Amino acid sequence: MRIPFTKMQGAGNDFVVLDETQTRYGLTPEHYRFLADRHFGVGADQILTVRTSSTPGIDFSYVIHNADGGEVEHCGNGARCFMAFVRRQGLADKDLVTVQTMNRVLQLQMQSDGRVTVDMEAPDFELAHLPFDATGLHAESSGLWSFWPLALDVQGQGAIVRVAVLSMGNPHAVTLVDDVDSAPVLTQGPLIQGLSAFPRSVNVGFMQVLDRSHIRLRVYERGAGETLACGTGACAAVVAGIRLGLLDATVDVQMHGGTLTISWQGEQSPVMLTGPATVVFDGDIELPN
Repeated sequence: MRIPFTKMQGAGNDFVVLDETQTRYGLTPEHYRFLADRHFGVGADQILTVRTSSTPGIDFSYVIHNADGGEVEHCGNGARCFMAFVRRQGLADKDLVTVQTMNRVLQLQMQSDGRVTVDMEAPDFELAHLPFDATGLHAESSGLWSFWPLALDVQGQGAIVRVAVLSMGNPHAVTLVDDVDSAPVLTQGPLIQGLSAFPRSVNVGFMQVLDRSHIRLRVYERGAGETLACGTGACAAVVAGIRLGLLDATVDVQMHGGTLTISWQGEQSPVMLTGPATVVFDGDIELPN
């Protein structure tokens, strides 16, 4: 089967975008892994699929698959590319589009400068919703919130990593570091993901606070490893920093792929994510049987 696709990127977080508004391709996890493969497929952190919605008030269904073929709940950088894609393809002609993900309804707003703002909805701090199993763990208060100390086995030696946990529609653990360039992202990221405290794994953010309105961030994502940018990870880091008393309400988040702007007014307010969305190229590809 041969299918068309569009390659896009948002702050270096790259995607293969598929239009299934006219027909469903019936792709399998193996197909999604093939599309994401940087040697044998197109290459992407995630595969985004645009589908129609029969729900009143919802313009599209927004379906996300990680590079490992698994379907996931949310992707903020992908949401911006989704908006740019439906406008470019003529699937939508308005500046505000409402989409349904696996577990959230998002509003995507095209800005006059070409950037896209995504209403990411309010963060969720209920541990069971991540899910996060705190059995045997004891929280340490910090600011208006708390860290959870996690024991890791790093090359036969014990290490304690303190994380703040929350959901942005998908699970996140955020830890503070002095310097993201030297942070042990590639070693501690997968170890934290593999802990029994995170039965559905977790996206792990390593945050360096520069001042109250600027941070640097690296994220080790579920099913993808470290990516150049992570929209939900940027949102989770800023929310964590605000709750811990370290950040103001609007923060620029610098990642390897670019800068995102995150705003949050607190508690049940939605998190607003603004950043670029860029088309790289269009193509078509023959999928293996």
